[in-house]
Amino acid sequence: MRILIIEDERKTAAFLNKGLSESGFVVDTEENGEQGLLLALSKGYDLIILDVMLPGRDGWSILSTLRQSGNQVPVLFLTARDAVQDRVKGLELGADDYLIKPFAFSELLARVRLLLRRAPARQSETLQIADLEIAFARQKATRGGNRLDLTAKEFSLLSLLVRRTGEVLSRILIAEQVWDINFDSDTNVIDVAIRRLRSKVDDPFEKKLIHTVRGVGYVLEDR
Repeated sequence: MRILIIEDERKTAAFLNKGLSESGFVVDTEENGEQGLLLALSKGYDLIILDVMLPGRDGWSILSTLRQSGNQVPVLFLTARDAVQDRVKGLELGADDYLIKPFAFSELLARVRLLLRRAPARQSETLQIADLEIAFARQKATRGGNRLDLTAKEFSLLSLLVRRTGEVLSRILIAEQVWDINFDSDTNVIDVAIRRLRSKVDDPFEKKLIHTVRGVGYVLEDR
């Protein structure tokens, strides 16, 4: 199970990371709201722990964008904002739970496990562009009804392109989101990865979906 923590209090984020990792989860952390949203949209998390007050983009906006995009990953708000109207707002935006700081880790862990037990019924997210269909929770992609044999990285790359359909993605963004590295302009790792992905997603089919925007990056769209 993979959990994303979007939290700008570094001590809190480190405490959660350590506790959840020791409890058997794979954990990613991000302190900037904008970058946290990009991670949430591009990688297949099983649960997100989300603060409200964040630099870049607040938690309300992150959750709203996730739900508007059709992403139904379970979200647990973890925040010092304890007013009733804040809790109501979070739940109405689509949060699955709302926990107030300070908190006991044992309670948070119990809530996380409860949400994950409920999650399979909610994680049926599937997106389709032309005859390409991708089921994120099942890590499955098909084109023309035929399953695509993708590696884990190829699936992550395709997921990013599909979730951002119609948006030109720079090589820097792709490197950061799929490989979690700083892009080195002297390497061609992104171009090689795109070529390999095209050989499976586009080459066997008449209609091409992955397009190059010279000098900028790549975009997936039905032209």
